[in-house]
Amino acid sequence: MKVIVDVAIIPLGAGLSLSKYVAECEKIFRESGLKTTLHANGTNIEGEWDEVFNAIKKCHEHLHSIGVPRISTNVRIGTRTDREQTMEDKIKSVDEKLI
Repeated sequence: MKVIVDVAIIPLGAGLSLSKYVAECEKIFRESGLKTTLHANGTNIEGEWDEVFNAIKKCHEHLHSIGVPRISTNVRIGTRTDREQTMEDKIKSVDEKLI
């Protein structure tokens, strides 16, 4: 099943600047071959359900392996059965209404 996920992985107890950990997860998401869009508060990921959630799991495992003691993750999940839709399709739909 295709899914579009908005995920914010938040390392806890890892210091004040978390950008290096965000970058580690971004590398994992991109290496997995999934379509991703980094934004100010997380990452949008598009792909097959199992592939997306396996990448999120790999991110957790990797961050723990490099010393992050705790991780809190927020996930919003969108699926459709009536038609296929990409992240770009969703943005385009709104942009067209702004004209």
